[in-house]
Amino acid sequence: MKLLAINGSPNRDGNTAFLLTKALEAAQNEGVETELIHVRDALKELKEPFCVQCSSPCSQICYKGTLLEEHYQLLAEADGVILGSPVYFGTVTAQLKAFWDMTRVLRTEKSLFNTIGGTITVGASRYGGQETTVSALHDMMMIQGMMIVGDASKETDMGHQGACSQRNVREDLEGQKRAQILGQRIARLIK
Repeated sequence: MKLLAINGSPNRDGNTAFLLTKALEAAQNEGVETELIHVRDALKELKEPFCVQCSSPCSQICYKGTLLEEHYQLLAEADGVILGSPVYFGTVTAQLKAFWDMTRVLRTEKSLFNTIGGTITVGASRYGGQETTVSALHDMMMIQGMMIVGDASKETDMGHQGACSQRNVREDLEGQKRAQILGQRIARLIK
């Protein structure tokens, strides 16, 4: 069983990546294989980093032979997925949106149908748009037919829609705890 975390931040080692790593560590403690990918790295290789619907149905020609194709293969094979994004003007980053917009072929193939999904967001303050960003992430996963879970735990509390934090996440112990609970919950569900 494998849990894939997708860092939608333009920063490889920022707050979002830190929380995703916390979630993956908790999943590893449950015996689940994990991997973290960075959207920014895959988009850098592309001549056109946005879906322009160059073919319908999608022929994948725009990303054939790139890191993006490898990331989509990992995504299609994952048993669980955590989407992570900082809050940019109340929603997900442009990088994550561009990455997800090009998953059209995965939708056609129903590759993510019934895959367990969860979300992690980081805002500038405790009430910095995390809930609207979580909602956007949920919408993206629901369109793929994924099953969404929040950061609830029988051992702790019922949580909310996903793990939310404020920067600096290294000082936000509650945000770290929520990410760990989310990683543990998804790991238990996919085992």
